[in-house]
Amino acid sequence: MPIAKVEPLTTARALRGPFDYRVPDAMDGVGVGSVLLVPFGRRRVLGVVVELAERSELPPERLTEPIEALEAGVPAELVRLGLWTAREYCSTPARGLGLVLPPGTGVGGQRVRARRETRPEITAEGREALTGSARLGPRQRAVLEALDRGESGKAERAILRRLEARGLVRLAEVEVGRRPASAPVGDTARAVRLTPEQDRAVDRIVAAIDAGEPDELLLQGVTGSGKTEVYLAAARAVLERGRSAIVLVPEIGLTPQTMARFGDRFGDSVALLHSQLSAGARYDEWRRLRSGEARLCVGPRSAIFAPLPDPGLIVVDEEHDSSYKQEGDPRYDARDVARHRAAEAGAVLVAGSATPRPESWSALERVELLRRVDGRELPAVEVVDMRGSDGRSGPLHPATREALDGIRRGGGKAILMLNRRGWAPHFSCRSCGHTWGCPQCDVSLVVHRQSERLACHHCGHAEPIPESCARCGSVTLARHGAGTERLERLLGGLLEPLPVFRLDSDSAASGGGHLEILRRFDAAESGVLLGTQMVAKGHDFADVTLSVVFDADAALRFPDFRAEERAFALIAQLAGRSGRGEAGGRVLVQTLAPDAAAIEAAARHDAPGFLAGELERRRALRYPPFSSLVRVEVAAGRAVDAARAAGAIHSLLGGSLPPDTDLLGPAPRFRLRGRHRRQLLLKAGDRAATVAAVREAVESAAAGRALGGVALSVDVDPQ
Repeated sequence: MPIAKVEPLTTARALRGPFDYRVPDAMDGVGVGSVLLVPFGRRRVLGVVVELAERSELPPERLTEPIEALEAGVPAELVRLGLWTAREYCSTPARGLGLVLPPGTGVGGQRVRARRETRPEITAEGREALTGSARLGPRQRAVLEALDRGESGKAERAILRRLEARGLVRLAEVEVGRRPASAPVGDTARAVRLTPEQDRAVDRIVAAIDAGEPDELLLQGVTGSGKTEVYLAAARAVLERGRSAIVLVPEIGLTPQTMARFGDRFGDSVALLHSQLSAGARYDEWRRLRSGEARLCVGPRSAIFAPLPDPGLIVVDEEHDSSYKQEGDPRYDARDVARHRAAEAGAVLVAGSATPRPESWSALERVELLRRVDGRELPAVEVVDMRGSDGRSGPLHPATREALDGIRRGGGKAILMLNRRGWAPHFSCRSCGHTWGCPQCDVSLVVHRQSERLACHHCGHAEPIPESCARCGSVTLARHGAGTERLERLLGGLLEPLPVFRLDSDSAASGGGHLEILRRFDAAESGVLLGTQMVAKGHDFADVTLSVVFDADAALRFPDFRAEERAFALIAQLAGRSGRGEAGGRVLVQTLAPDAAAIEAAARHDAPGFLAGELERRRALRYPPFSSLVRVEVAAGRAVDAARAAGAIHSLLGGSLPPDTDLLGPAPRFRLRGRHRRQLLLKAGDRAATVAAVREAVESAAAGRALGGVALSVDVDPQ
């Protein structure tokens, strides 16, 4: 019997697979990628076949057979991709393979199956009975007449069984596809003709496709330059050549608009994959891709693992967005997984953005779209200096009030971004200075006036807003700063009767979801869309004439070498939402740091200038792309245990790192969810060697006793 080498889908980091199983003759279809239910110790678990062999190192009497093979397996190339992802991001084979499994396949034997229904079909005898002298009751005749018209109306099962017994109907079991609902938001109109710039971009991409070799291109186009039309034309070319395509978007909220445009061009050959679909719909879309019925997949980062045969094009839209980085283990970056998959498949990778990452700007060949498709200029950006504000106007500068009043009087639309939700970010006692913090995390609690609670945005802890200070008894309590909830209340009174639509994670959870809020804003004749960074991402509303960024320098205050990059991208992206229609547009940027390089460059719409300066700074400080970063974090209920585990990892890494790798730490991080944390940061010149050394150290620690009661995580390329 052949031997299947199986990686069991368990969560244990210390587990060393794969494990050998005999494949019986009854399972002759088992191969690499098959998903099996296998005995594993005293349990039954799912596992993935990663290799077939003719013999095992174990004696035959120690080998057992799989219990069952699932109906949907994984392509062998995706098995390799899942295992590569696990190695590259220092995770386990089971977690890497979990990324490529059919949706609904989980630890402990869980799975989703195809939905089948029993449907009646009229037979030839049934049609004769309608026109002949056969005796039919009124309800039987009504059922047969409906089936004869091609209708499948509901009928009582007893009636159908009697008709089946007489041979007048056939009850057939059919598989019923569960397709996700799709509704466009914003401008999804088809372009009549590509501009010369778009034509040149498409020609370059198609030439790369026809070359049949892996290639990577950066489509750098200003907002409104028609990057999506380039993607559509390139996708048509690759489908015409018999290959398939993947189109990634950074957020689930952006999939309806993208899906609508691709669905309009390519119909049912487009499938949608993302985590908010029902389990059944996601499984059925996965199977359509696996079978080749659908040859183009649209979705957020997890769609990079779509089971498409022979991908020839992979698009990463808004490639600058940090949402492409997975937060949970394995902490993969979909942009780098896309590069690897394209290289393995001989496909063309197209990364698109108006504000590319410095890493992409320096590494990829650029294809540029320098003009908007409508020929209009980018909107003028006015930097509003808030340093002289006396506070009486609250978070709104007089220039912003005037511009919004113009929207109210003129009946237009505006998009406003304040990247901070809640009513106020801090709550304190004016008498004794006590501030309210989270008991589980070392952070301030945020005031949420609508729910009348103080909430932690890290662990979810919440408590009622107090009426007096628990420390001194004073009732002089203060709320500091402004979030989207407070700004919504202020704008509602200022702009009445103009509707204000708030889009953040709080309102999306209570207001019908992200998509529903965008639909209401799109359908309104006029209004204001206020939100966190969600409102800056890829939305295309032609009637927006004003964009406002509040507290634009907030991102610059984070102790992160990517802070300026993020500030630039947020401002430039939101600025691009304005002025896409005939009325033109205007952008206001409120800031306490009007002279900051990132803000000045964004106001000039100068991505090349900003990126040149950013790359020069990173070269001097040896940050990516001039090095690679790896972060190792340990967390424990007691600070002493976290420190002990971090010290053990540091010792294991000590002599195994390449000479050009700097090992920093252990250093404390703020307490999170009641757990004390320590981290080590590695700055590497030789990425592969450093990742391998970290993987070996972590596996060694997991196999020993150094991590007793301590959680460990590895983040390669932390964001």
